[in-house]
Amino acid sequence: MTTMTHGLSTDTPAGGTGASGGIAARLFVPAFWGTLAIVAMWLAVLFDGVFGGDMVFSSPPNMTTIPSAVLVALFAVIGTASVAKRVFRPKND
Repeated sequence: MTTMTHGLSTDTPAGGTGASGGIAARLFVPAFWGTLAIVAMWLAVLFDGVFGGDMVFSSPPNMTTIPSAVLVALFAVIGTASVAKRVFRPKND
């Protein structure tokens, strides 16, 4: 009768702290940082909407007032689209 020797197991138990588990491995996921960047952009819009001032454009016959959060939201939309396109696109393996 012959016996076979096996190499080391590459399986880690559920919730284990192997090479592929743990907090360090999860922090290097690009989707985490992309999500964090998008949340930070929209929190900036929120706080500017609550605490920010208004943009006032005046000419002699009339005066226009626009909340500054409108301009910040425009840039947040552009930033969200570019971050999402870069981070959440399908990987070509």
